[in-house]
Amino acid sequence: MANPKLRWFYLLSGLFILLNSLLIVKEFYWGITIPVAIIIALMYLFWLDKLLLFIVMVTPLAVNFADSEMGFGISVPSEPLMVGVMIIFILKTIFNSNYDRRILSHPVTIAIFFSLAWMLITSITSELPMVSFKSFAARLWFVIPFYFLGVLLFRDIKNVSRFKWLYMASLAVVIIYTTIHHSSFGFAERQGHWVMKPFYNDHTAYGAILAFFIPVFVGFMFNRERSKTYRMYALIASVILLVALYLSYSRAAWVSVAGSVVVAVFVVYKIKFRWILGGLVILIASFYMFKSEILYVLEKNKQDSSQNFIEHVKSIYNISSDASNLERINRWQSAFRMFEERPLLGWGPGTYQFIYAPFQRSKERTIISTNAGDLGNAHSEYIGPLSEQGVFGLVSIFWIGIVVIITGIRVYKNAVNHEVRLYSLVSVLALVTYFIHGFLNNFLDTDKASVPFWGFIAMIVALDIFHKDSEFVKTGSMHALKEPEENPAQE
Repeated sequence: MANPKLRWFYLLSGLFILLNSLLIVKEFYWGITIPVAIIIALMYLFWLDKLLLFIVMVTPLAVNFADSEMGFGISVPSEPLMVGVMIIFILKTIFNSNYDRRILSHPVTIAIFFSLAWMLITSITSELPMVSFKSFAARLWFVIPFYFLGVLLFRDIKNVSRFKWLYMASLAVVIIYTTIHHSSFGFAERQGHWVMKPFYNDHTAYGAILAFFIPVFVGFMFNRERSKTYRMYALIASVILLVALYLSYSRAAWVSVAGSVVVAVFVVYKIKFRWILGGLVILIASFYMFKSEILYVLEKNKQDSSQNFIEHVKSIYNISSDASNLERINRWQSAFRMFEERPLLGWGPGTYQFIYAPFQRSKERTIISTNAGDLGNAHSEYIGPLSEQGVFGLVSIFWIGIVVIITGIRVYKNAVNHEVRLYSLVSVLALVTYFIHGFLNNFLDTDKASVPFWGFIAMIVALDIFHKDSEFVKTGSMHALKEPEENPAQE
């Protein structure tokens, strides 16, 4: 007698082929996705950890669909999947009521709670409540899966490495596509601004993610706990990222990588904080003492963006003729004027691009200025929240950044296991690239940046809570989210 399971397999396969054939005859071609939909549905029910890693893998390849008139955009397939994960996780947390209290009481979690609470308050008082609540909802479906569920995911330390390699695998596909596309234009600087579409909106967002992962894979090259083959793959990934970063012509990304190198030197060589603070004080004091001379030198710089590396670097501090730099200053000035009018509650999350136009000054406008609200936001992860959520919006992002970096460095210094120390260091350095980049751009309203950003923060917290005191880290199976007494995310 035939195996009953085998008979069911043949029966279901035959029914699927028959159904799909009928759908194709009717010119409906989406029937082929039915098995994928069934697998994803099962993942929601039984393998939320695997689904989270699947979302990580598809995020670099996701494509954004936006309606500028409605002020609505969604990245497919990543964001719909995140929404489902968020709903399932909330429901299981409510019914099981056993989420790990160590996570809830962690300083990073408290900072995130404050940020979300203040974002909700300023959404209620917003000038455009519908826009703000959409922004708040988007922040929730980024933070809940990749921070609150992410910390549980990283109880199995193998998932720390899996997360980074899965994102890199898909990012490599985007890099290959972008490089081939760019090569058809002779790697020209101007075309380098958009050749990564449709996967990334422009070279700044693309460059930010390349910069984010460079410290990770450079660090993996020095992981003594892994084989030579593993470290060779890390070397290959590092070279791919560095070449792609160079070809991105993203000046902010270049600066952020340089900044992470400086931080790495401070941390690895244990330079005392008082020396760092003293250096910053001297630097700031020198700027104010020689402010006129410095501004005079900056105003004399007429070097615009260029395909030449040296000239392109020099254009970073061109504040006299470079349209990109001048437009960024225009956006910042507008944001400061918005803040001055509403310093406490701001204008509401996500509203900057729809409100800033009247706050521009004619002498500050550039050839790329617009009143339509369709060419981006405040170009700063700090000034944007200042205008949209008032002074506490700025406090919230600084609070998160400070406690995350302090936690990561503490884990690096105190962890017993070498691999835990390495993971904490590269995670901190990756986030440092984004915090530096955040002075010049902001991408936390996109899945491309939010998935690694909140995921890496979750890694640092998980390393702090679960792994830093263990000589032999937990390297169990992928079922780290399947212990109901500890984890409400799985049954």
